[in-house]
Amino acid sequence: MLLRLPNPAARFAVLVLAFALAAILTFFSVRNARAANQAGLGTRAGYQAAVNLEPANPENWYLLGRYWQYTLEDPDPTLAVSNFRRALALNPRYADAWLDLGTVYESEGDFSAARDAYLQARSAYPISATVAWRYGNFLLRQGEVPQAFAEIRRAVYADPKRSAEAFSRCWRVDPDVEFILDNVIPPDRAAYLDVIRELAAADQLAATLTVWQRLVSLRPRMSPADVISFVDFLIQKNHFDDAHRIWQDALLLSDVVTGDPPGSVLWDGGFESNVLGGGFAWIFPAPSPGVQTALDRRQKHTGKQSLRLFFDGKHNTNYEGVCTNVQVQPETTYRFSAWVRTQALTGDEGIRFRLSWFSDSRPSGSTDSQDSRGTQSWTRVEMPWTSGQGVRRARVCVLRYLSRGLDARIQGTAWIDDVSLVPVGNPHP
Repeated sequence: MLLRLPNPAARFAVLVLAFALAAILTFFSVRNARAANQAGLGTRAGYQAAVNLEPANPENWYLLGRYWQYTLEDPDPTLAVSNFRRALALNPRYADAWLDLGTVYESEGDFSAARDAYLQARSAYPISATVAWRYGNFLLRQGEVPQAFAEIRRAVYADPKRSAEAFSRCWRVDPDVEFILDNVIPPDRAAYLDVIRELAAADQLAATLTVWQRLVSLRPRMSPADVISFVDFLIQKNHFDDAHRIWQDALLLSDVVTGDPPGSVLWDGGFESNVLGGGFAWIFPAPSPGVQTALDRRQKHTGKQSLRLFFDGKHNTNYEGVCTNVQVQPETTYRFSAWVRTQALTGDEGIRFRLSWFSDSRPSGSTDSQDSRGTQSWTRVEMPWTSGQGVRRARVCVLRYLSRGLDARIQGTAWIDDVSLVPVGNPHP
């Protein structure tokens, strides 16, 4: 609906009013922009200019208070408190200002005032993970462990990404892993895995296994990829059986299907899972001059894909790349097999497989298969192997030796699929 004014004077008055409102809005917008620009400089002069331009904005006073709290040049707790108080006078529910005010009071030894400030922050923002976290840590520093755990629990349940740090801080006070899991950490897959990574980084083997058992009892859906770093940590610590057990636990909780032949102790010999990078999955090497390693869906012996190695013909490549760990039984005979296809693979050294084994976590021996080169359709490569006494760990790798021929460079493509290691009996029945 159009507003029709009765005479020119009324229309002129409306026009003047519109210009006045526009001027006022422009003035405040420019002032706000100038204040924001000054505060964005992150300097004492900038923050002071911002509060001069917009003294009614509590955030400017808060930022000036933080400057005096954290500056390395000349910190002034008294000015920090004064500016935080100015911000809180303008906005009594400014939780961040209450938190930093509490931090200043605590650093000055006024624990009563610090506690009151943290409680004010909690009253202003009761569902904040940050408020609960900082108040909980204050209580932890005061030695009020049950109350601290309760606050940290509230923080972690609101923000599970804090789980690893929460566990670490609580564990320094109370080494009872089960108690912390029961009273602080949410029963969440990602939270537990973060705790395990934190403990592994701290070299706490027994605690990692305890947390893992609790995680398995929750029956979460997961992938073997979730435990690669944990399994690698256990292998490095020479706890190979524990590493394999955890890998098997993760498989039972996943929906990963590999199609390995019955009895094969080598996992994902057909490269079907797309789980790569460590543990008992295939480990691809860092990029190497002269060879490209990838999975290929266009060529496969069975399943949906195979491993492809492409050699560019410019290098005499010494390659020991794609490898996987295998758990085996001592004094047992196995049959290793793999299917290989090659296309114009030149040179007097093709690709082959190496099976290495370890006794008491130390390298104990290795054996190589025949090599494959030239052009050939899918061909089965086999070799028998008997594990020795105390051998429970093996490793299978794809490799290519340096050529000693006149034309030492290697060019062409090889595909590998359906690698397996199957027990065929005990050598001393």
